[in-house]
Amino acid sequence: MVVGEAANFAAYAFAPAILVTPLGALSIIVSAILAHSVLQEKLNMFGMLGCLLCITGSLTIVLHAPPERHLSSVIEVFQLAMQPAFLGYTVFAVCVIIFLIFYVAPQHGTSSIFVYLAICSLAGSLSVMSCKALGIALKLTFQGDNQLLFGETYVCIMVVVACVMTQMNYLNKALDLFNTAIVSPVYYVMFTLLTILASIIMFRDVQSVEQVITEACGFVTIVGGTFLLHATKDLDVTMGDLNRMLKEKDSTLSMLTTHPQRRALLEEASAMLLHPVGGDMEGGASAGDLSGHGNGGGRKMTHAPKR
Repeated sequence: MVVGEAANFAAYAFAPAILVTPLGALSIIVSAILAHSVLQEKLNMFGMLGCLLCITGSLTIVLHAPPERHLSSVIEVFQLAMQPAFLGYTVFAVCVIIFLIFYVAPQHGTSSIFVYLAICSLAGSLSVMSCKALGIALKLTFQGDNQLLFGETYVCIMVVVACVMTQMNYLNKALDLFNTAIVSPVYYVMFTLLTILASIIMFRDVQSVEQVITEACGFVTIVGGTFLLHATKDLDVTMGDLNRMLKEKDSTLSMLTTHPQRRALLEEASAMLLHPVGGDMEGGASAGDLSGHGNGGGRKMTHAPKR
């Protein structure tokens, strides 16, 4: 896990956050494959389809992502963070996090999945921006330009630690209270959207309309694959089961086609079951009238006939 998180952290130093963050869905695919092969957990056909959708969406985003912006120092990154637009986003995110933690979470945290996940996603978007600044600082330091001499580097470290601790705390609470099959896709969508929004505000990535639409389609494809993979993980469905269901359906249709009388009986039974109750009562009363007149007693039925 340490090696994986270190590699994920390093990716932000070499690629834009709008590219790195959606590709986090690939870890879901690796986990599913390893669980299938090592832990003997069955990966059904819907899970395989979800993995394929995640790979397709990831490739779409990779092929149309914007190029990495060249930054020469951590001070330059800090100046981008001091822009009025990103400062406004930071203040908004911090205020919403505080409001959710102290006012909303005590009352609605255990009933709504969005409370804890909103806290995680907002804190995660700020941590990603700080991780990118810190990653660039370390990359330049390893290249010979020491960035550890600047105080901005340590500010980024403190922001990363605070945001990651908040993120882990409330994500664990959400996982304790709600189903993982729901938490994982919802958290992935909220975290990715807010991270992309923060990246666009901070780095002002200029993209064409075609790029934006294509990346959005790739993101929606990943979301669909992630949801399909988690929502159907407990289903034990194979191609043989689907073929058997199709054969049973075909045999039923052929039976109805070759036996008109049986088909007519089924249609009559369906019509009787769908007949309104009020109509049955009226029909029963009139039948009672006729029956009473036939017997000469004038007696009426008090209930509808059984069908």
